[in-house]
Amino acid sequence: MKVFLAALIFLGIGVFAMCFNLIFRGKEFPNSDVGSNEQMRQIGIRCYKEDDAEAQRRTCSGQYSEACKDCGLYKK
Repeated sequence: MKVFLAALIFLGIGVFAMCFNLIFRGKEFPNSDVGSNEQMRQIGIRCYKEDDAEAQRRTCSGQYSEACKDCGLYKK
């Protein structure tokens, strides 16, 4: 039981330390979403969905072949 309480106290102190800036200084939580983070966009990192949509625009001609039957970009 002593080990459990010690671990619980240690975990509580760790969580408090990680949340200190958010709770007491009013800082905003960092935006880690790739699609909407301006700093990631500035260095050229984009969302997988954006990369995939661009690749589909470059390679998919709209012709319905066996390879593109599940493309989803064009209505059948």
